[in-house]
Amino acid sequence: MSVRLPLQALQRVPTDALPPPRRPTWRSANGFTMLEIALVLFLMVGMLSLVIPRMSIGDSLGSVGRKWVGAMKSFQELAMMGQKTVRLYVDIDRGMYWPMVLDGKEEKIPLDPTWAMPITLPETIRFADVQVGVNRRETGRMEIFFYPNGRIDQAIVHLTDVNNHIMGVFVEPVTSMIRITDHRVDPPSPWTIPDRIRPLLQPITPGIRSGFPTQKPGTASNK
Repeated sequence: MSVRLPLQALQRVPTDALPPPRRPTWRSANGFTMLEIALVLFLMVGMLSLVIPRMSIGDSLGSVGRKWVGAMKSFQELAMMGQKTVRLYVDIDRGMYWPMVLDGKEEKIPLDPTWAMPITLPETIRFADVQVGVNRRETGRMEIFFYPNGRIDQAIVHLTDVNNHIMGVFVEPVTSMIRITDHRVDPPSPWTIPDRIRPLLQPITPGIRSGFPTQKPGTASNK
């Protein structure tokens, strides 16, 4: 049975005998304070801000261009290591490419499982045009050859995205070095032979003595 004390009696109770007042706490039932929870949320937001841009860059024009360059270097090494010519098919319309190893008169799929199936470009990226030698196409299929001596057909490949940005990949005609640029690549102009060298390259007409010395060094002519 509860006993109620009069108000005058409560006023005469010393303050030391009263229980200390309860202070508001920011600690949750699981034992975490609001400050700790806020810190965890802040760290999660920071991590997402780093991860989300990387996810969007995964299919960007620059990353696809770098993957294309890496693939071409892999095909070059594949031809040199196996000492067999590699033919790269590029399907411009479907945005696909795949290599085949030439073994005599047959074409074989590379043993590397990476190239066992055709590679498809992301939906936001497509081939704008492909030029091999003097042959340039914006539709259809093109072929680029990689030879056992490390040489690659002179080729220019332009990639574009939904915003019409251009990424150019160019194979040097002499060194077979692969370059990548963020603009359209103009085809190299054909080599021109200087006029002073042209006479030296013409065939010698029978009956006309050549202008080059035919006498071996160190031998005297009979007069």
